[in-house]
Amino acid sequence: MSLDVIGTGFGRTGTNSLKLALEQLGFGLCHHMFEVFESPDYLLPIWMKAVHEGVTPDWDEIFENYRSTVDWPTAFYLKELVDLYPHAKVVHTTRSPKSWVESARNTIFVSMSERNEKKGAARDLSTMAWELIVMQTFDGRIDDFDYIADIFRKHDEAVKAYVSPDRLLIYEVSEGWEPLCRHLSVPVPEEAFPRTNTTDEYKVERKIRQAELEAKSVE
Repeated sequence: MSLDVIGTGFGRTGTNSLKLALEQLGFGLCHHMFEVFESPDYLLPIWMKAVHEGVTPDWDEIFENYRSTVDWPTAFYLKELVDLYPHAKVVHTTRSPKSWVESARNTIFVSMSERNEKKGAARDLSTMAWELIVMQTFDGRIDDFDYIADIFRKHDEAVKAYVSPDRLLIYEVSEGWEPLCRHLSVPVPEEAFPRTNTTDEYKVERKIRQAELEAKSVE
């Protein structure tokens, strides 16, 4: 299935809210790191091979059931996806670098650093994410606040430089439906914009998803 929308923002920029919004607008299912949690037998082996062995993912295989994608792991491959799906609209979620670093340190970085304490597929997923995000994106320097904030800024700049303005929306989820719907040429829903996955919600959800993955590993 060809993608209609490509989200290029790093995790913790409102990507889960955008995922839910896109699905509500008819651009779903939407691929997200949460989808890898949900499909450890199908998606996780593909991403492990891509990240650990440097094998170019089979995008048609990954996106067979998806019309849009946001978050990591796909945000790492923004150039490949923007080129492969030239008719897809691009939505780049962002926020202030300082607030992003603080959020990432309290959520995804904690989860990935605990990878060796996990079991089965939960450990494999966290190890894959650690390699892709911590090592390949941030050069292993997640204790360096200024360095990772600079990488975040450079990612914003890279998206703006690479994607043509007519395809690109620079977006903060606090802006709600209007700019997103205008960019995608769809009506604004009557329902409230989905705002979810705060730091506290993430911590609760992470424990639930980890337990579910570990349980699947021993079935």
